[in-house]
Amino acid sequence: MTSFDTSPQLNVWRATLALAVVFVMLATTGWTALRTHRESSALQTSLAKWEHGHLHGLPLPDPEAGPAHLGRFFARLTPHDRDRLAHRYPLAVGNMNGAPVSLRYRANRVALEQARKVERKRMHDSRLSPAGQQDAGQRMHRYESLLSSGRQILAFDPEGSGRIAEVFGDLEAARRISVVVPGVDTDLLTFQRTYRPYSAPVGMAKALYAAERTESPGTRTAVIAWADYTSPDGIGVDAATGLRAAEGAVRLNRLLRALPGRSPVSMFCHSYGSVLCGVAAHGMPRRVSDIAVAASPGMRVTKASHLGTTARVWAMRDASDWVQDVPYLELGGLGHGADPVSSGFGARVLSARDAQGHSGYFTPGTDSLRNLAGIGVGAYGAVTCAREDDACRSGLSGTTTAGRA
Repeated sequence: MTSFDTSPQLNVWRATLALAVVFVMLATTGWTALRTHRESSALQTSLAKWEHGHLHGLPLPDPEAGPAHLGRFFARLTPHDRDRLAHRYPLAVGNMNGAPVSLRYRANRVALEQARKVERKRMHDSRLSPAGQQDAGQRMHRYESLLSSGRQILAFDPEGSGRIAEVFGDLEAARRISVVVPGVDTDLLTFQRTYRPYSAPVGMAKALYAAERTESPGTRTAVIAWADYTSPDGIGVDAATGLRAAEGAVRLNRLLRALPGRSPVSMFCHSYGSVLCGVAAHGMPRRVSDIAVAASPGMRVTKASHLGTTARVWAMRDASDWVQDVPYLELGGLGHGADPVSSGFGARVLSARDAQGHSGYFTPGTDSLRNLAGIGVGAYGAVTCAREDDACRSGLSGTTTAGRA
């Protein structure tokens, strides 16, 4: 049998060589491929109008105020006044952490209607290239889909590649809340897919919501498909750094601090989304009880204990997932740290043996989805560990539904 040198020095050398290859690839393919998300002119216009607006002669509160302060403001209003604000400042209200969830849904419907009208005009604008007109048509059809009856859009920003979040279930009445954080190439147009639906945020969240109800029919759950950040555009320098993760972490924690009620929240972070969750972890509210990562290239730390969170940390990876071949270290700002499924990292490692590659973790009927659903409803005794010693369930009771302060 051939022996292989697995010394730490050789492993570091191999990883350094792999990163050097990445540097060469980026140098030859262009460092300028960074995709920036300009602050939405439409959203900023709506916020600016809000900041200078009045209701019954009184100035409106600072839109950047804490969610508790804004919540008290909206609670004092009549339903008619809340609707007036939603129609007058739809993007501001639709993205305002602290506004009632149902009001955000209504405001975002107004904003989507306005955006659809804009794209319909652009479809026939002779000043645009054929590609520009085609893009306008795709956006218009996406907005029409998002306006379908029953859809609950929690956040919406049409600028650039777009940002969006959608809720499945009754968020205000939920006893358990799950948040799905996707990875690279996520935007308005890829938020939902007909082909390979469970590789897109909507399909992921819908599959998780259905699996949670199957796992615990008596538990009221809600799942948020959260694509309200500018994700990296493909596998390049943007995806190899923590820039997008740092920007998204701020937005994610603002949302988490504004969620209604006190029910436990579970995070489900896929691919680059796990980088974002790793960066956000130390700032997450204590009601976040679990952080589960799938297909992770790293969480920007060397150990789970360095995340700075009281949440349980779970990890899974299918044997056929290409992400296992990335260099698990951070060097010069590139790379995302240690492998979350490695024994030294300290996460609870779950089975994902039938996930089928990098994007199959939320496919109905898989071990991976059943495990994620078990975490989502607190049925920890039902999860399947990746290793036979059941170490991932150590110290856990079978089912927990109570929230933490």
